[in-house]
Amino acid sequence: MGDVVPFGRSKRRRKLAEGQTLCRNGFHKWEALGDTRFDTREGKLATVYRCKRCGAEQTRYT
Repeated sequence: MGDVVPFGRSKRRRKLAEGQTLCRNGFHKWEALGDTRFDTREGKLATVYRCKRCGAEQTRYT
């Protein structure tokens, strides 16, 4: 008899898309880049955040 080959979904595709569907739906995983800068236009401190999964950047003012 021959070898039994299991059929099913590929785990490779699931691993590649891991976290990307979350970011597409607005659930980013933000982390601060560390430095806080003063924005002269806003007159406030600005902290830059980057998403761990997709690399999008966001600026928040305090």
